[in-house]
Amino acid sequence: MARHRIMGANSRILAAAFGVVGVTALAAVWTAQSGTAEADPGASPSPKPTPIVGQTSKPDPELPDPVVNMDIAHASDKGAKGVNITIDDGPDPTWTPQVLQVLKANGVKATFCMVGPQAQAHPDLVKDVVADGHRLCDHSVSHDTTMDAKSSAYQSKEILDAQRMITKASGGVKPLYYRAPGGAFTPYSRQIAASQGMRPLGWNVDSKDFKQPGVETEVNTVKNEISNGPTVLFHDAGGDRGQTVEALRQVLPWLKEQGYSFGFPVR
Repeated sequence: MARHRIMGANSRILAAAFGVVGVTALAAVWTAQSGTAEADPGASPSPKPTPIVGQTSKPDPELPDPVVNMDIAHASDKGAKGVNITIDDGPDPTWTPQVLQVLKANGVKATFCMVGPQAQAHPDLVKDVVADGHRLCDHSVSHDTTMDAKSSAYQSKEILDAQRMITKASGGVKPLYYRAPGGAFTPYSRQIAASQGMRPLGWNVDSKDFKQPGVETEVNTVKNEISNGPTVLFHDAGGDRGQTVEALRQVLPWLKEQGYSFGFPVR
């Protein structure tokens, strides 16, 4: 069952319960819950403010020290005209190879946010992703979009177990990012991820491909919203991703024509 969450944007948010202060964002950002099940096109979005890049988080001295920035990244290492293509919920034996083919044909490197058991089940695909020069991202074990309401022990297990699964499947290449399912970040989960060298990763543009709205709609969503910020969300699992493959095939050349270059999220 897919569920969609809104990440806070264009507002100043105060997460008083955690002592985290948000700052003004440039855009609304979204994500999908799909995991390994079929996506639910009838799913309704529910608002969920989360911290965003630049929030000047203060690490908890009781937790391991972050070794990378624990604030949620949205920016590109290619600067103002950079685009980060991010691919969630795989790998999937049907769709991941097709996504890789389109990326290769366009000379684009992407960040693959993998669900731990999916990586464990398809280590050959994880290795293919790495061999093509893409980066890995930890997307938890069970893709639980309510994990921010769960215990610290649960959050830690979801993140660290997935990290181990992905690293083993890749042949030793560790994820460089952590993307919370549905944007369900907490200060605790961000610091745990950052202590393992995984920068928390947000997004600026959601193609909404999990709803299978049609190729034209997905392409137009990216075209219309890319001014919101560089990090674009697609999926390679959780349902039929034929529309995603075709949307990537169309939108990647368009982005190049507009003068964008493709990079990775900042760390």
